[in-house]
Amino acid sequence: MNILSLFVLIPVLMLAGLWLAKNLYQVRGVMVAGSTALLALSIWLTIYFIQQRAGGNTDVMLLTASTPWFKPLNIAYSVGVDGISVVMLLLSSIIVFTGTFASWQLKPLTKEYFLWFTLLSTGVYGFFICTDMFTMFMFYEVALIPMYLLIGVWGSGAKEYAAMKLTLMLMGGSALLIIGILGIYFFSGATTMNVNEIAAMHNIPVDMQKAFFPFIFIGFGVLGALFPFHTWSPDGHASAPTAVSMLHAGVLMKLGGYGCFRVAMYLLPEAAQELSWIFLILTTISVVYGALSACVQTDLKYINAYSSVSHCGLVLFALLMMTKTAATGAILQMLSHGLMTALFFALIGMIYGRTHTRDVRRLGGLMKIMPFLAVGYVLAGLANLGLPFFSGFVAEMTIFVGSFENADLFHRACTVIACTSVVITAVYILRLVGKILYGEVSDPHYLKLTDATWDERLAVGCLIFCVAGLGTFPFWASNVINDAVIPILNNINM
Repeated sequence: MNILSLFVLIPVLMLAGLWLAKNLYQVRGVMVAGSTALLALSIWLTIYFIQQRAGGNTDVMLLTASTPWFKPLNIAYSVGVDGISVVMLLLSSIIVFTGTFASWQLKPLTKEYFLWFTLLSTGVYGFFICTDMFTMFMFYEVALIPMYLLIGVWGSGAKEYAAMKLTLMLMGGSALLIIGILGIYFFSGATTMNVNEIAAMHNIPVDMQKAFFPFIFIGFGVLGALFPFHTWSPDGHASAPTAVSMLHAGVLMKLGGYGCFRVAMYLLPEAAQELSWIFLILTTISVVYGALSACVQTDLKYINAYSSVSHCGLVLFALLMMTKTAATGAILQMLSHGLMTALFFALIGMIYGRTHTRDVRRLGGLMKIMPFLAVGYVLAGLANLGLPFFSGFVAEMTIFVGSFENADLFHRACTVIACTSVVITAVYILRLVGKILYGEVSDPHYLKLTDATWDERLAVGCLIFCVAGLGTFPFWASNVINDAVIPILNNINM
């Protein structure tokens, strides 16, 4: 068995263990054992990948394997990883591990909650290891479907509305995807659905590329919060339980950017070149609109949700610039945003669990009451606004430098406009931190509240370590990512 299949096998075993668990302690034991094993596996894979590259292995994909699955359409269970896949698997494992502890006290129906949470993570892992388009799509759907129940049952606020809106919009994107995938397969004349093999053929007529590129890019872009298809995101994030918000914003939205780059742009390069300006305008709007919208929100989750629209917009924005530096920055942004938004949502959930409000106007003086959570929130805010030595600075600087490498007026104008989001982000983050953490305690009842418990400290501490570690030592990640973006960009710019 290929070792990459363990990323699917371990969650499947976790599902079986959860199903058989008889009490809360067994449920927690299964989740801790499984999430720890996945994190250890992803760390091993990252080290292995770095060692292979250092040893001179120049294969585009490592640990490849393929098993026929449905021969009439040449569908296979094909797996393999490059640098992009490796860092996304590492990100997913970190979020699943910390999300387990962020949900440590969740009740009721804890067993059922973790069953759906694990099924969602199974789809995410399968998507990142697969190289067959149809199998990728299958795991993509597995990752989306549990969101309805996770939000609709365990969420808060207008949870039924948010769950239905999210499901309908993402299923609409999936309908576009299946049209685009079948179009690529039939018009490429390929005898396989393997992404790398189709890309090497260069057989798809330009007219057909232009016809199917919008289907693929918008289909994945819906999940990546592409304007104007982003409206499900704030409602979904605001209503989801803490760990689901962490996994959703931290990992699930990254499937959108990954798919746009790996499938739409890689397999339809001429269409990407000719139509990129349309989507570049939309992503520029996403970046600025998301930041401006975050400024006027009064709900902590909505602030972070609109901030995610802005930061995920930067991912698609950078990919459409089609330079090596910008593309590397886009993947770094996926990694950075996944970590820092998971940290934000974890902290917001912990604050809400104590104060029972997310309304900024009703919060104040929390630094005196819960200093650990407050300091964590300050650090998350500094990472979000792009302070040096945090992951956000590394990713955003790489994106803007790479985007400005395009010498024409249109690309540079879009870059300058997108850069304004940095200033806007600093405004709402600093104002938010000052309002809820400092000054007088807004409600005397808050004085009775306690600081973070051991499980919350573990989750928050791990995420802070990762955010600061990536910002301080980013070169290992950028080197891993560079090797992966070059073949894709060569195919686009040839």
